[in-house]
Amino acid sequence: MDLVGIFTSLFHVVSAFNNAGFSLWSDSLMGYVGDPVVNIIITFLFIVGGIGFTVISDLMMTRKYHQLSLHTKLMIIGTLSINIIATIVIFLLEYTNSETLANLALDEKLWASYFQAVTPRTAGFNSLDIGSMNPATLTLTMFLMFIGAGSASTGSGIKLTTFIVIVLAVNAYLRGKKEAVIFKRSIPGQVVHRALAITVISLLMVITVIFLLTITEDAPYLHIIFEAFSAFGTVGLSMGLTAELSESGKLLLCILMLAGRIGPITLAFALARTSKGNIGYPKDDVFTG
Repeated sequence: MDLVGIFTSLFHVVSAFNNAGFSLWSDSLMGYVGDPVVNIIITFLFIVGGIGFTVISDLMMTRKYHQLSLHTKLMIIGTLSINIIATIVIFLLEYTNSETLANLALDEKLWASYFQAVTPRTAGFNSLDIGSMNPATLTLTMFLMFIGAGSASTGSGIKLTTFIVIVLAVNAYLRGKKEAVIFKRSIPGQVVHRALAITVISLLMVITVIFLLTITEDAPYLHIIFEAFSAFGTVGLSMGLTAELSESGKLLLCILMLAGRIGPITLAFALARTSKGNIGYPKDDVFTG
C-alpha cells in the first residue's frame, strides 16, 4: 500500500473541498494540467465546497427543480454561467501565449482553461503559471476572486449571489422597473441594499490595502493589485510577490484575508437587523451620475 500516495491524495481532497488551495507541490497542480481525472475530481470538490451548504441541503431535500429555493436556483445558474463564460474567455485570451496554453495539445488547452476559470473563486489551485498570464486574463481572474463563492460555503469573496442581486437591480433600474425580478420572484429592496453595502465596503477594504501596499512594497503595481484581491478572496493565487513581501505587507494581507473571510458574512448579519425608528424625515432629491 502506497501510504505516501494515499496521504497526498487525502491532503489535496480536503484542501480542495475546503477551498484552501494548499498543495504539497511547489507548482501546485501544473504537473497535471492535462489530466482529466485530477481536473474533474479537484474542481468538483471545490465547486461543491464553494456552492454553499444551504444549496447542498436544498438539493438533497428537494427532488424537483421548480421546488428549489430562489437562492439555490441563482447559485446553480450563476455558477454554470460564470464558469462557462470564464472558460471560453481564458481559452481565447491565452490561446497564443507561449508561456501558458500555446504549447499544449488542444485537450490540455481546454482542461487548463476550465481549471483556471473555476479556481479563482477561492479554490486557490493553479495548473498554469499565474505570473505568465496576459494582463487581460489576470484582470478577469481578479474579478472572479472578488466575486468569490457562495454564501454559507467554504469560500470567501462578496459571494456570487451578492453579485447577481446587484446585476438584477441595475437591470431593473435601466428598464424602469421598481423591483428586481428573477424566476417570477421579486428581490426585496432590503436584500439589494445589503448586497450594495457588502460590495462597496469590500471594495473599499481592498482599495485601502492596495494603497498601503504601494507604500510598503517595491513591486509592480499589477502584482500588488493581484495579491490584494487574492487575499480578500482567500484564494491563495500569486504572481510571485508573496515571498518577497515586507513584514508590513504580510500583516496587511493577513488582515485583508481575515476581513474577506469573516467581514462580508458578519456584515450581512449586521445589516439584516434593521431598526424602525419613530421619527420620519422629509425626502429630498440628490443629483447623481
